[in-house]
Amino acid sequence: MHNLLKRSLSGLIFVVIFLSAILYSKESYIVLTSIFSLIAIWEFHKLINFKSFASYIFFAAAIFLLLKRPDSYAVIIILGINIISSVFLIYQLISKKEISFKDDRSKVGLTVRYLVFSFCFLILIPFQKENYDVSKYIILNILILIWVNDSFAYIVGKNFGKHKLFVSVSPKKTIEGFIGGLVFSILTGFIISKYATNYSLLNWVVIAGIVSIIGTIGDLVESKFKRQANIKDSGNIMPGHGGILDRLDSLLFAAPFVYLYINFII
Repeated sequence: MHNLLKRSLSGLIFVVIFLSAILYSKESYIVLTSIFSLIAIWEFHKLINFKSFASYIFFAAAIFLLLKRPDSYAVIIILGINIISSVFLIYQLISKKEISFKDDRSKVGLTVRYLVFSFCFLILIPFQKENYDVSKYIILNILILIWVNDSFAYIVGKNFGKHKLFVSVSPKKTIEGFIGGLVFSILTGFIISKYATNYSLLNWVVIAGIVSIIGTIGDLVESKFKRQANIKDSGNIMPGHGGILDRLDSLLFAAPFVYLYINFII
């Protein structure tokens, strides 16, 4: 009961802080997400045993460039690198191959492709096509979809889960839980479409599917990094949850795919 209370309280504080930053202003959203990114990079550096400021410099340079010129070709190039890197991580996950990072050069490259660019697109999602006061609700709805997917994957998996989803990386996740999270995410996407008229019903259902499926894979990819490092959590900044990377792994992995869909496919 004590652990549940601690987990619930820290989760509630995180949600309130995150939502407040999004709703207050674009500056507060950028600042808070940037702080999250710096903490997550630090946590990831510990996972891969890497000590360098290069990743932080890359993040500062990338976010400055992309926010200053969100319509430049640099966005397309960085998005392409981010998506390709994510697909390769998915391949390494499915094939059960170890994710290799032998020297400092490969470690900084991995950190930039896996985390830095993903945080950039998480920040950029509400800054496209419409002004921030309108488009901030896009990121709010994506957060709702992430939380619905995680919550119902846990509830369905705990009560009905019998078949393991990816036992070598995350022994507690089940196929039934994954399907439950996906179904309730799509239902939530349907509800969101009734109130958020910026996208059609079909588009919100697709976004819900991307968030659920890619987000779950992102959680598994981060679990694989932790397995390789032989640790349980990326950090301890959030009691009952672990680190910031543990809390944002699904959202981060899904962010570039959502960005791709809402800016280049719709």
